[in-house]
Amino acid sequence: MKIHEYQAKRIFERYGIPIPKGQVATTPGEAWRIAKELGEPVAVKAQVLAGGRGKAGGVRIARDADEAEQLAKSILGMEIGGLSVKRVLVDEAVDIAREIYLGLVIDRGARRVVMMASGEGGIEIEEIARRWPEKIITQPIDPFIGLRDYQIRATAKGIGLSAEHLSAFSTTAQGLYNAFVDSDASLAEINPLVVTADNKLIALDAKMVLDDNALFRHRYLADMRDVDEENPAERAARVEGLSYVKLDGEVGCMVNGAGLAMATMDMTRLYGGSPANFLDIGGGARAEKVKAALRIILSDPNVKSVLFNIFGGITRCDEVARGIVEALRELETGSQPMPTVPMVARLVGTNEAEARQILAEANLITATTLAEAAEKAVKAARGELVV
Repeated sequence: MKIHEYQAKRIFERYGIPIPKGQVATTPGEAWRIAKELGEPVAVKAQVLAGGRGKAGGVRIARDADEAEQLAKSILGMEIGGLSVKRVLVDEAVDIAREIYLGLVIDRGARRVVMMASGEGGIEIEEIARRWPEKIITQPIDPFIGLRDYQIRATAKGIGLSAEHLSAFSTTAQGLYNAFVDSDASLAEINPLVVTADNKLIALDAKMVLDDNALFRHRYLADMRDVDEENPAERAARVEGLSYVKLDGEVGCMVNGAGLAMATMDMTRLYGGSPANFLDIGGGARAEKVKAALRIILSDPNVKSVLFNIFGGITRCDEVARGIVEALRELETGSQPMPTVPMVARLVGTNEAEARQILAEANLITATTLAEAAEKAVKAARGELVV
């Protein structure tokens, strides 16, 4: 779950990370009031869960309250990354002397949290890695002992931070690590962490991505979810208890099991296609969940074919087959027109013979292997499959 900059900053503040003074505004009038209270130049920043805010004109500097009001008026309602800006963060402006990148991410290969830092702040970390990989300092953190002082000192030295800023940097780095762990985050970053003209260290921006699976432990974090900025299909999948990520391809995939889903997507690529989604219906999915999943897949106008790859262990193949057929019947009689696309099903395991019979009666395309199913789904998406 992504949260807004202003929300991440409030979390950071609780862990001793210095942030600019500021508040959120939903109207130009509120922006004027906040700027007036701050009594100095301010930054007016679009709060939207999309990148490229600055390039899109969503981050502007105002010299006074009147200009802040005008800038808020132009930013509110702006579309950035396909999302409408509904609020702005009005922060005190900072005289920047230097920009630094500082972030924490989970390295699944190393099976631990890794702290990354670079003296080239203000640039996406991917761009830094591409242009100056030698300028990224990484510190794998032992989960049993946490972030150590020597790691912080080594990082500060590696990015060329002067000794006078070491204490403030240590407070910020330790606070960021504690916020990351306590929030069950998968990403926490400050970009940029700035050295100001008066030699202070301030987190000018803040970003956090939280692990959805841990939100049951953090009710106050779960309440930060901005459902208005979620992809509608992903929101529907979350409500139904499905693991779904929308992609840009044309072959919709419904699979039970995350590993099998990844293999299905890879096989689709191998045969020249492109998956439209990652969708794991889970190990014990019943007909109702299958119907919900199919509705979500078919709501994507880019989907040109659907590939079902079900291994019937906990999930019975005939149960999934009935869910597919029932979903198609409901869609045919529903009030909302849905796209008609060819569907390829590979169901193997418990009650697979019954499942094939159910699908054959519904005139669905069947396959016995994943390779055969993926090849047929790709051809069907291109209109090349002759049944």
